[in-house]
Amino acid sequence: MKLSVIILNYNVRYFLELCLKSVEAAIKELDAEIIVVDNNSPDDSCEMVKSLFPNVKLIENKENFGFSKGNNIGVAEAKGEYLCILNPDTVVAEDTFFKLLKFADSKENLGIVGCQLIDGKGQFLPESKRNVPTTKIAFQKMVGYANNYYNLNIDKDGIGKTDVLVGAFMLLKQEVYNNVGGFDEDYFMYGEDIDLSFKILKAGYANYYFGEATIIHFKGESTLKDKVYAKRFYEAMEIFYKKHFKKNSLFSVLVKLSTKLASKKGRHIPEVKTNNISQTTVVSNDIPESLKTKLQQPVSITTELSGAFENTLLVLDAHYLSYKTIIDFMKSKTISKSNSFRILSKNSTFILGSDSSVGRGHVLHF
Repeated sequence: MKLSVIILNYNVRYFLELCLKSVEAAIKELDAEIIVVDNNSPDDSCEMVKSLFPNVKLIENKENFGFSKGNNIGVAEAKGEYLCILNPDTVVAEDTFFKLLKFADSKENLGIVGCQLIDGKGQFLPESKRNVPTTKIAFQKMVGYANNYYNLNIDKDGIGKTDVLVGAFMLLKQEVYNNVGGFDEDYFMYGEDIDLSFKILKAGYANYYFGEATIIHFKGESTLKDKVYAKRFYEAMEIFYKKHFKKNSLFSVLVKLSTKLASKKGRHIPEVKTNNISQTTVVSNDIPESLKTKLQQPVSITTELSGAFENTLLVLDAHYLSYKTIIDFMKSKTISKSNSFRILSKNSTFILGSDSSVGRGHVLHF
């Protein structure tokens, strides 16, 4: 088998459904499998997978084991030469895996390959390509200077070596994953992607950013930026530095202080204002009346993606448009930031999207 797609899910049932539909479309012509590992979600994620995706291998954990152990459980069941570690709040294009596997097969001594990630507003996510957070870089990020944290030497649409890839999308050979021991289970959530990337570099492999493939990562669904997140993030950084760098007493004190402050305050989540939306345009050849009545009025329906959209809720119908077309449209430079996007999933009675990479997404049922 060529590819195993591992999706670790926790309580994001509707985003998982859309993700799985996009992945099924993307592996249609591949010798591939999908493995969903559920970390004891309180919603009906497992029932949905069993009902709608009978060909997906579902592993139901009886407790929330966290990101590292959950993914390791999935990989242990994988049959593919390559693995793709994929977040459930993502949407891939039909050609995503074809492009990345072709690139991966062309490289020797390959570590991880990552791709370009955009958020629910179509904006590039800079964590798609990062540098190793040495103590100096990490300290700069803590005080608000994050430029050196991200790899700015590669254009977002370019291709090149990079130190660290993001755990929302990682493609690598299963052999490499196993050679370095997979995700370190000392991390519950956050930091494990940095750790895996760095372990692979230290083992002599090369990691690559492949910006010619783009996926959506709604992000806020799986990485809500509250005080729990902030505390876990700094705790993860403390684990990382203890494992991989010489002890620096001053830096250790700064990390501990950051963790303590984070547990009390957390990161400020700016309010996402959507009241500038004054109309809805649905890109489709037909929509149910039950959906039309729930949308911001006035509602227009078009089969064309051209037009000067401003302050518009753009509903993109996955029955009518390919996932690749949806992704390319969302990241288009001609699309105003005043617009918001929602995706109408195939054979579903909901639309979803996200207007912020730090807050919860939006699901509208009809």
